[in-house]
Amino acid sequence: MPKPAKRLPIPKFSSEDRERGFWGAKDSSKYIDWSRAENVSLPNLRPSTRTISIRLPGPMIDRLKVRANKRDVQYQSLLKLFVAERIEEELRDQ
Repeated sequence: MPKPAKRLPIPKFSSEDRERGFWGAKDSSKYIDWSRAENVSLPNLRPSTRTISIRLPGPMIDRLKVRANKRDVQYQSLLKLFVAERIEEELRDQ
């Protein structure tokens, strides 16, 4: 049985930004034995979102609200769905 590789100690970080920069530049296998890692499921994890501002004509928003009301969802949610569907369609067509 081969001797396990010696791992480097994980340094202490003064901030999350410094830690992020460290792991972005280093090979983590020199610090962590990934052969002992286990898969983890995070079913309630939601992707982070960013707020944007978009100007749409009033009549377009009104029509969107009517369609959202028929589906019993908020109009912003329906707009996100429409955008996501269109992005997927564009990617398939490439």
